[in-house]
Amino acid sequence: MVEGPELLAVALGAGAPVEAVFVAPGGLDVGSVAAVVRSAHDAGARVFDLAPGVIERVAGTVTPQPTLAVVEFVPATLGEVTGASMVLVCIDVRDPGNAGTVIRTADAAGVDAVICCDGSVDPSNPKTVRSSAGSVFHVPIVQGGGAEPTLHALGRAGFTTVGTAVRGGTDYVGADWSARIALVLGNEASGVPASVLATLDRVVSIPMAGRAESLNVGMAAAVLCFEALRQRRDGTPR
Repeated sequence: MVEGPELLAVALGAGAPVEAVFVAPGGLDVGSVAAVVRSAHDAGARVFDLAPGVIERVAGTVTPQPTLAVVEFVPATLGEVTGASMVLVCIDVRDPGNAGTVIRTADAAGVDAVICCDGSVDPSNPKTVRSSAGSVFHVPIVQGGGAEPTLHALGRAGFTTVGTAVRGGTDYVGADWSARIALVLGNEASGVPASVLATLDRVVSIPMAGRAESLNVGMAAAVLCFEALRQRRDGTPR
């Protein structure tokens, strides 16, 4: 479910199949809304005008957007992403907003794919789609699969597996991010399971100067992914 004309425009621009568009009363009076709905219709989507009050009952936001659309979501397979240079692996990331932020960060930092292992939130959750700002249509997303078999397969494919921990890991700035990396992110409350950390090639931490216990998983992903981007862009680790 894609909410709003902006996200619908992103989906159309990415070539995602739009099955149907639902328009609130008065929505087509706005030029930008009418234009994107017309584009969806021209691409083969069915368009429905809703009666007053309907969109407020079905939308996932307090103040709903003038359009809702049903867009086909086709997850990638693990085999399709094993040739990547960097992937993110989410283990038990439960909050849909956090998952959307991780996917958006991956898109912005040039990460090749995101893998949502069993136990993580569905990447097609409407809040995840909103939080990703449409990046779910830009970044290949692998859905499902156990954490340990997935990481084992990535290791066999030549990835260096890197886990994140609040403390005890190598300072992320001193780590070498130039290799083919599978960056593992864990649950919002408990992090990456100790049993998984023990199997990884490296563990990194983000030093903190204040009294916060840890960073939000989406923020941690941004810090690490953009350090990897910096090193790859500059050609040398710090």
